[in-house]
Amino acid sequence: MVKQSENIEPDAAEQHLDAIVIGAGFGGLYALYHLRKSGLSVKAFDGAGGVGGTWWWNRYPGASVDIPSAPFYAFTFSEELAREWDWTERQPGQPEVLAYLEYVADKFDLRRDIQLKTWISDARFDEKTGRWTLQTDSGQRVSAQFLICAAGTLSATNLPDIPGIADFGGECYHTGRWPHEPVDFAGKRVGVIGTGSSAVQAIPSIARSAAHLTVFQRTPQYCIPARNGPIDRNYLKQVQAEWKKHSDFMHTSLTGMPYPSVERSALDDTPEQRQEVYEALWVDGGFRVLFGGYNDLMTNKAANATLGEFVRGKIREQVRDPATANKLMPDYMLGTKRLILDEGYFETYNRDNVSLVDLRDDPIERIIGNAVVTASGEHTLDMLVLATGYDAITGTLLRLNPRGRDGVDLATTWRESFTTYLGMMIPGFPNFFLIHGPESPSVLHNMPLAGELQSDWIGDCIEHLRMNKFNTIEPAPGMEIEWRQSTDDAARETLFREGDSWYTGANIEGKHRQFVVHMGGKEYFEILDDVAHKDYRGFVLAQT
Repeated sequence: MVKQSENIEPDAAEQHLDAIVIGAGFGGLYALYHLRKSGLSVKAFDGAGGVGGTWWWNRYPGASVDIPSAPFYAFTFSEELAREWDWTERQPGQPEVLAYLEYVADKFDLRRDIQLKTWISDARFDEKTGRWTLQTDSGQRVSAQFLICAAGTLSATNLPDIPGIADFGGECYHTGRWPHEPVDFAGKRVGVIGTGSSAVQAIPSIARSAAHLTVFQRTPQYCIPARNGPIDRNYLKQVQAEWKKHSDFMHTSLTGMPYPSVERSALDDTPEQRQEVYEALWVDGGFRVLFGGYNDLMTNKAANATLGEFVRGKIREQVRDPATANKLMPDYMLGTKRLILDEGYFETYNRDNVSLVDLRDDPIERIIGNAVVTASGEHTLDMLVLATGYDAITGTLLRLNPRGRDGVDLATTWRESFTTYLGMMIPGFPNFFLIHGPESPSVLHNMPLAGELQSDWIGDCIEHLRMNKFNTIEPAPGMEIEWRQSTDDAARETLFREGDSWYTGANIEGKHRQFVVHMGGKEYFEILDDVAHKDYRGFVLAQT
């Protein structure tokens, strides 16, 4: 948790702005661009040493967009930008995505209003002035009428609570805070704790050069082959030439991607027909395996089970040793944890220099010197890679821990429930807007596009306030309860709430369980528009 000072005293040197943006990734860059274009004085702050958000931090081997998405995992607001940036892969790697975001920052002259290597150590709302006052880790003070948090859903790293881990005697890295200088695995005994998306991407690469790799598996995963490769140049040029058509489709689709929906149930087909459908999708790779064949795989348990068994069969085919394959068998409903795309992950366990430790049967007890001690014995390592994920969606906000009305901090407000209205604002925190906040589509939508749509809504809201001479906006009492019900109702139509995943906070000890992703898709953004058109129904607009 960020250490809060008792008070922030007025400072004559304090910089006064219309709006402050926290974060310089996809969401923060567009929010800065849009609000500045609206005529506001805006500044963005980020603790990283460069723009890019998660794509600046996540430099581990194999890091890439985990959906075959080029050229659609990108900004849609500029047709010129879409036409002049040539993606090279179907599933762009971290260097390419970061280069794209750096290009955007330069093209739209955003860097002059971004302050890097700066952490916000205190943020609080002044009820007398109707403004937010922030203090940085260097003691700098800045205030603004509006505060926009675009700090990311997967940025608060989660460190495992293992006795002795802080004293590990070798090299130790978290995938979410990977060094910028090269990490050499050659000739080393490497251990990886975790088998989520970051680990699945990194493990094949590490195994190719390490003397020996030990994977400490906490949860077996369903993985779908990415089938990544060079993007078809003719296809890219066609999309660029027809960008508006694709962009319009993305704005109205369920997930923000321009892929057609399917109408057939998995239970309409015979087992033989389903096998044929799944085999064809498996060869093509990517998330079409889940979304391109049938429409009820995430709403019907029986339908979901057919795909789960198919993927488990593929794991048995890929892993030669039956005992190892058995350890790798997931036993939850496919998709209720983050579905992972892989490039040779399961085949990696066929290598002589790779071993698997199933922590369900052989848990880690402690770390002593260079050894990870499990119930069955010691594993001596030169390097430990922590692929242990994040305190997702809410973690970054809680580490910021802003103070709203009456000096109440967010940790107190969210002690029992992550409450928002529309996933855009929090009761008791006037003029504090969220991008990809809890109870918005966030991680289950095309995030660059969702960030644009939410930033547009924020910009329109601020313009409405100013035109009508209002100083503050905040959710009306009780609206967070109504929105929680809306979020629950949307999730209840799916299987997503069934799994113990970071979607529900299950990966963080002591965190209360709550599914914090709104599954409304395009309907969510229609609700935002409707609220705005009805003079911001459910909000209190006031003059200070």
